[in-house]
Amino acid sequence: MRLIFLHGETDLNAVTFLSPVTEEIKLVEERMRSQADESHADLRAALEHLLAAGGKRIRPTLSLLVGNMLGAPLEKVVTLGAAVELLHTATLVHDDLIDGSLLRRGMATLNARWSPPATVLTGDFLFARAAKLAAETDHLPLMKLFSETLATIVNGELTQMFTSRGLINRDNYYKRIYAKTASLFEMTSRAAAMVSPVDDTVIESMRDFGYQIGMAFQIVDDILDFNGEQAAVGKPLGSDLHNGLVTLPAIYFAEANSNDPDIQSLPSGGWTHTVNMTRLVESIRASNSSKQAMCEAEQHVEKALGILNTMEPCAERDALENLAKYIVDRKV
Repeated sequence: MRLIFLHGETDLNAVTFLSPVTEEIKLVEERMRSQADESHADLRAALEHLLAAGGKRIRPTLSLLVGNMLGAPLEKVVTLGAAVELLHTATLVHDDLIDGSLLRRGMATLNARWSPPATVLTGDFLFARAAKLAAETDHLPLMKLFSETLATIVNGELTQMFTSRGLINRDNYYKRIYAKTASLFEMTSRAAAMVSPVDDTVIESMRDFGYQIGMAFQIVDDILDFNGEQAAVGKPLGSDLHNGLVTLPAIYFAEANSNDPDIQSLPSGGWTHTVNMTRLVESIRASNSSKQAMCEAEQHVEKALGILNTMEPCAERDALENLAKYIVDRKV
């Protein structure tokens, strides 16, 4: 049976999945802030600015909930959560610079305040500190997984930059969103299980759980790029398409409208024509392509919920269920 997600429950789900780990998230943020204690004053200020940008801290929350559900030592999952969130923050710093973004969540990005070299170096510093925290888990397989995930993310960004512009291809899209987003969710959930007293079957289940919600998360991001509230999304609607990136709503539209001249122009650089792409964005918004894409996101969440059903009932399992539902029910 296909699940129906009610879009009035976003805030409730968010509060519910955060509530079991509210105090632990504070510990994660303390660990993150402490990484710049002995560094240059401007680096400390930059990290504080980045942390002040907020966000739901979904990735460290995932680490804490999985670890607590499976009996992991709190210190290890706090350290893992800080490592994952610093890694995520570092990728955002570099992404904003690459994309020329001046705002994120309504706040000025680092590259809006600093020069490109300083911004790059700050991102590099955060990557280094994230790796240091991963090493502090004293778990060699986790450290290897952490480095492999970073390589996956960077390779995905390079692939997107050099070979994906204007490409209408599902396989390419799924590989891109795995590299960009799902790989980090997958690593977080898997790593939290790896430092827990569980067997390989449970570790694999948690890896799959992270993969499923990570894929759903990015698909919903891509839907919001067309249909979200611009002030909340923090960038012009359809910005991916204007940058030549064909995401799932556009793929559904292209499959149903292969003779559309704006669609036909994409592989030959049509995405560089602002007027044409603005028209295409409006055509996609007026179609049911985003609803079709949302069905895919919900299918991933259904699979994630099925995995959780194999776990013993507990408050953390309930919170993970609410986290999974929140992912397809958020507005930003």
